[in-house]
Amino acid sequence: MNFDQAFDALIGHEGGYSNNPADPGGETMWGVTLTVARASGYTGTMKDLPRDTAKTIYRAQYWDAVRADQLPDQVRFDIFDAAVNSGVKQAVKWLQRVVGVSEDGIIGPATLGAASAVGADIGRRYSGVRLKFMTDLPTWPSFGRGWARRIASNLTREVA
Repeated sequence: MNFDQAFDALIGHEGGYSNNPADPGGETMWGVTLTVARASGYTGTMKDLPRDTAKTIYRAQYWDAVRADQLPDQVRFDIFDAAVNSGVKQAVKWLQRVVGVSEDGIIGPATLGAASAVGADIGRRYSGVRLKFMTDLPTWPSFGRGWARRIASNLTREVA
């Protein structure tokens, strides 16, 4: 799966505009929070955030940050999706837990090498670690059903 395919799949999870008071991310459009949009130079209203601006943000802050182009296809989208949903550092720590390297939240040669050696079930294992972590979050009662559906969708998706 390349970035364009991953972005289109991700937007299926993230949707359009949201301003749920229970969401610690606050106001979002295309899944981009107001804080991230402002840090990326966007000054308009969130409801008007262009899809192409969101795509540029996702590429730089999530896809490239997890070195997705260098990850095995079987887990590339899962880590990108998790980085968007839970932060880059946490997404990388879950990968490091799955592949058995030190959990520092930074993708380096050891993490990339270990990820390449795990095999075809890396995506399933990653999703399990991610879901287990999320069930302990204080926001699980409000958002857990959606998160579980998101991860289930990832588990049933065809690897490109």
